[in-house]
Amino acid sequence: MTQPPPVVEVRALLEALGVPAERFTGGDLESRSPIDGALIGTVASNTRGDVAEAVEAAHDAFVAWRSIPAPRRGELVRLFGEELRRAKAELGRLVAIETGKIVSEGLGEVQEMIDVCDFAVGLSRQLYGLTIASERPEHRMMEIWRPLGVVGIISAFNFPVAVWAWNAALALVCGNAVVWKPSEKTPLTALAVQALFETAAARVPEAPRKLSQIIVGSAEIGEALVDNPLVPLVSATGSTAMGRAVGARLARRFARALLELGGNNAAIVCPTADIDLTLRAVAFSAMGTAGQRCTTLRRLFVHDAVYNELIPRLKVAYTNVAIGDPRHEATLIGPLIDGDAFQAMQEALDEARALGWPVHGGARVPGVAGGFYVRPALVEASAQSGPMIRETFAPILYVVRFSELDAAIELNNAVAQGLSSSIFTNDLREAELFLSERGSDCGIANVNIGSSGAEIGGAFGGEKETGGGRESGSDSWKAYMRRATNTVNYGRALPLAQGVKFDI
Repeated sequence: MTQPPPVVEVRALLEALGVPAERFTGGDLESRSPIDGALIGTVASNTRGDVAEAVEAAHDAFVAWRSIPAPRRGELVRLFGEELRRAKAELGRLVAIETGKIVSEGLGEVQEMIDVCDFAVGLSRQLYGLTIASERPEHRMMEIWRPLGVVGIISAFNFPVAVWAWNAALALVCGNAVVWKPSEKTPLTALAVQALFETAAARVPEAPRKLSQIIVGSAEIGEALVDNPLVPLVSATGSTAMGRAVGARLARRFARALLELGGNNAAIVCPTADIDLTLRAVAFSAMGTAGQRCTTLRRLFVHDAVYNELIPRLKVAYTNVAIGDPRHEATLIGPLIDGDAFQAMQEALDEARALGWPVHGGARVPGVAGGFYVRPALVEASAQSGPMIRETFAPILYVVRFSELDAAIELNNAVAQGLSSSIFTNDLREAELFLSERGSDCGIANVNIGSSGAEIGGAFGGEKETGGGRESGSDSWKAYMRRATNTVNYGRALPLAQGVKFDI
């Protein structure tokens, strides 16, 4: 079935999602679909002055919003989730067109937004503190949590809407306002989400205007957000280099950083692994989203006993996987985001070939004219070195043999990043070792599933150069709040802690 030109479909989708035409036409910032490289919208960039105004307005909204009971704040997020359910098909397809990921992944991203809204609604009645035993008679101590203020959110192109929702849904129920800088490569999906949010907010009388805002532009606009003293927390998703810059700027003014950065993720395949299951898990983790997930599988350590069973089958999968327009139902891999991503992939593969490593795949394939469609690459490396120890944001999987599990775990941990990891085994001892303090050093460690495709119930994030941040589930809501310890003296005496005497 022939698909309409992306620009035609995008205009119809944006109108259906409630975005006025003037928001995506006539601006200076171009959005181009990776499907064919064609221009699909132009958005007006903001200035540093615009950022200051947005943050001030958000701060005013926060001052009003923090006094609204948390369950009522949850009602806004519940209604936003309803809007997402209603618009899931349109928003998911828009994500596919603007990012190049296949439609089922675009729909999955919107479902992730819905899921985190549900999580946040429940959380709005569970912002629990502690009651603490006091050493002083007739005293009570307690720990309470209060909202921070304006939360800045900087998101990346590969998950243009879900990562914002991870942060915004929790930040809003905690009593904060949000200012969002989306990737300059994916501004249209952000406009659509903002329109849906404004529709939901209009149904909540207590919701102040400017509770959620978008600022659009280059890195300079992000710097203005990061440097603003009215923004006590910035959650930033992107490269390690970006995280270093953001973290340093925030540290200068003692603001908080929630960083989700690079991931050079690995999996270990043991002799007892279910090879059919492993094959499917590795294929999705390594090839899904054209290798452009922070959790993409990039390093595979395969035991000698199963190497010759798994790798030939994996090569067949790499050769036969369907590549093309992500809107086609049969497509499993869409295009890379742009020509720079393609160039980075080819440079890494050239470096691998120079080391004498066999490279299977990796070439550009015919697709829609103007798009950068590539065959995923499988590289049989002789050792973990060269390009293998760096993250290349493209579908390259490096494979290395191993004979001892301890050595494989050491290789898993021997990179700068620490996001996601997996082991495939039916040996309980091997699985538990991998999950123990002697095992994976990543924020995510899985058994018999791939490195990619996390659920919202668990806090998402990683260690080392991945940044240490945690978003979405578990107790990650605490990142968006400040802790206060209160002590109440309900007696008539004034005993001091630690037995100190100070009588006057």
